[in-house]
Amino acid sequence: MTPAPSGSLLAATGLRKAYGPTTALDGADFSVHPGEIVAVMGPSGSGKSTLLHCLAGIIRPDAGSVRYGARKLSELSDAERSALRRGEFGFVFQFGQLVPELTCVENVALPLRLGGVRRKEAEQQAMRWLERLEVAGVRGKRPGEVSGGQGQRVAVARALVTTPRVIFADEPTGALDSLNGERVMELLTEAARDTRAAVVLVTHEARVAAYSDREVVVRDGRARDMAGARL
Repeated sequence: MTPAPSGSLLAATGLRKAYGPTTALDGADFSVHPGEIVAVMGPSGSGKSTLLHCLAGIIRPDAGSVRYGARKLSELSDAERSALRRGEFGFVFQFGQLVPELTCVENVALPLRLGGVRRKEAEQQAMRWLERLEVAGVRGKRPGEVSGGQGQRVAVARALVTTPRVIFADEPTGALDSLNGERVMELLTEAARDTRAAVVLVTHEARVAAYSDREVVVRDGRARDMAGARL
């Protein structure tokens, strides 16, 4: 098993994961450093989303390990992993996955509220991120009342509101037109660099991967960088 690279914030070694007879990961290694943006690319069914879910502690690999700092995710309880995802990890999904019953400002404030922050303070912090993401005007609207581009910026604000150390972005522009997609990526990467957050960016689009510092290709359950060196 390859040791985790020195100084990495989040690192996986020898990950294996199968769903019945189908192998999704077959000895994948991965690492990301603080402040680094890594694009994870690969064809459909290559294992890139499974890799992201293992890295985020959403699913457990069948073999191998994921370390976040000095902690091994497999040794954490479900409650500890949930707390990690609420506070130190942020998530942006292809379709936003905002809570339809809540207003946009309430959606952004939700991770803080789940962490015990009082409503007024949580919504004040949420508003600062909505302003930064250029969607302060939709604060009182529900997700169904805003455009796709606005909704995805709200989703990015929600991912950033806890000042996470790692942001997981799974096809964050997949449901957007090219103009809105470019702006979402500009705002996401700018905010991540300002806060020194690491970003794990799953995408199949070269124009989105261009925002990263490094590209990793997942194929047949294994991860390689674009130069061909095994991670």
